[in-house]
Amino acid sequence: MDLEDINTVAVLGAGNMGHGIAEVAALAGYDVAMRDIDEEIVQDGYDQIEWSLGKLAESGQIEAADVDETLDRITPLVEMSEAVSDADVVIEAVPERMDIKKDVYQEVEESAPDDAIFATNTSSLSISEIAAVTARPERFCGMHFFNPPIRMPLVEVISGEQTAEATLDTIEALAEDFEKTPVRVHKDEPGFIVNRVLVPLMNEAAWMLSEDEATVEEIDSTTKYGMGQPMGAFELGDMVGHDVSFHVLEYMHEELGDAYEPAPALVETVENEALGRKTGKGFYDYEDGSGVEIPTDQVDEAIEDRLTAAMANEVARLLGGEIATADAIDEGLKLGGGWPEGPVKTVDEFGVEKAHTVLEEAYEESGHERHRPSDHLQEFAERGAFRRADGGDDDEVEYETIRIERPSDMVGQIVIDRPHRMNTITTQMIDELDDAIDRLVEDDDVRSVLLTGAGDRAFSAGFDAASGAAGTGLEAAELSRHGQQVFGRLEEIPMPVVAAIDGYALGGGMELATCADLRIASERSQFGQPEHNLGLIPGWGGTQRLRHIVGEGRAKEIIFTARNDYDPETMADYGFVNEVVSNAEFEDRALELAEDLAAGPPIAMKFTKRAMLAGRDDTDAGLELESSSFGHLFTTDDLWEGLSAFQADREPEFQGE
Repeated sequence: MDLEDINTVAVLGAGNMGHGIAEVAALAGYDVAMRDIDEEIVQDGYDQIEWSLGKLAESGQIEAADVDETLDRITPLVEMSEAVSDADVVIEAVPERMDIKKDVYQEVEESAPDDAIFATNTSSLSISEIAAVTARPERFCGMHFFNPPIRMPLVEVISGEQTAEATLDTIEALAEDFEKTPVRVHKDEPGFIVNRVLVPLMNEAAWMLSEDEATVEEIDSTTKYGMGQPMGAFELGDMVGHDVSFHVLEYMHEELGDAYEPAPALVETVENEALGRKTGKGFYDYEDGSGVEIPTDQVDEAIEDRLTAAMANEVARLLGGEIATADAIDEGLKLGGGWPEGPVKTVDEFGVEKAHTVLEEAYEESGHERHRPSDHLQEFAERGAFRRADGGDDDEVEYETIRIERPSDMVGQIVIDRPHRMNTITTQMIDELDDAIDRLVEDDDVRSVLLTGAGDRAFSAGFDAASGAAGTGLEAAELSRHGQQVFGRLEEIPMPVVAAIDGYALGGGMELATCADLRIASERSQFGQPEHNLGLIPGWGGTQRLRHIVGEGRAKEIIFTARNDYDPETMADYGFVNEVVSNAEFEDRALELAEDLAAGPPIAMKFTKRAMLAGRDDTDAGLELESSSFGHLFTTDDLWEGLSAFQADREPEFQGE
């Protein structure tokens, strides 16, 4: 389903979030069915929308005529089947409890159209677990609005384990049509982006209070006036509601471990029902006291260091766990938290290594898991920054399905970055690969290319048909030709290409690996060309390139049997895999191999690839190119460097000249 197919949106829940989402959808021109369990609740939600629209008209944000037109598009309902039977998209905004959400979707599934998309407005609960009660997990995702939806510009669009890329694209487009800014959450992890950073940050503040390391005034003075956040940590908690923060932490604690244990001070506020502004008392007193009064002169550097380090740990987990990109994290906190700068930029300026040291020292003193530096933070500390420390512009390239990295001076790495979808290949990915190859070829510092898949489940499990399978024979043929051409560029570029295969390399993923010059595989890898099981054939060069590597007989065996369980040892015997490495040593060995090739003579590497490719189907042409290249190399400085190094018994330092 594309955006143009969406006319009717069902919003389940008429509370603060539900009626706010319904208002946003109706303002965008959609017909909205707003449903809740009780006539009084749903009518109150409708009345709240009418009041809000009146305020927008008073302030000149909408025309007076828009009020009635928008209200006319909203139908308040109690009967579930009536609310969802004609819906193109169902957005659920019921209370943040897993059992309630599951019950709702079991009921929705009975009446909603088969092609309707379901989107849950959860702030932290598992998308995959909720989707499992439906018959459409591929058309189920998270669509997390921020409160109040009419004012807050951010929407987190979250993938479940089985969510189709097309579903995410459609919901992102819908959010944009609602005049919101969507950020993509690539993996279903508690807290997603904004709450994954904010809630542990507020919890660390509460721990510091609990352990008498700082006062409310000192912490809020530091967060607001020292760190430049729009609100103090406790001021923000009072506004959000400490029961909300507590329940998010409870879920994180259950799913992710003791690092997310709620602080005693937070637990106490919830037990005492001192939940913040909504109860008249939280960490500040809004009934009998003066409310929020934050001193400007109690900024404490030690508090700032601790809170920034806690934030760094969560950012490292988001980035290292491939949950979200640096840009998405920064945009999420700026739009969803009102931060002047995003946390990635903040920590990079503070120093990732410094953040790691602060946590190490805190962990030695407290022994609490929240202070243990994550493995990902250790990796980024060694690298020097979350973004590239050398200021290179690879990070400025905004790809959706891949990313470019520079793991060492002369190695450019292309990472297939869809781990939530087994790194399956989309038409968009093919275009992005084409651009990434251009960038690496144009970079004079890159001497070899390392091609990997994000995560350890798959190098690439093939083509993601759900992302946009060709609709006609002509379109499919064009998709095949385009993939053949882009994949084939890896054979043609002047530097050697290493495909590092960890996990599944199936179908189009195996065809991509076939275009590399060398292939290294982890022990857990599996290979296959299962296209015949679908009544297809390999369409991105598999019928041609594979036979040049393993021979025609083996190529026919692999394609005709359509097996997807060839182990790496067998593929090494067939000549497809050059080296099989233990899972633990795989990443280090893959980079070492790419670095070894990068240290070789660039001009000779280029001419070798050209000669071998030219001679693939015409030996005479290959031999002619070989002889002319051999003669040219005698005029290069690299030749004399190689001879000098040989005579001096040292490693050559080729310059490509």
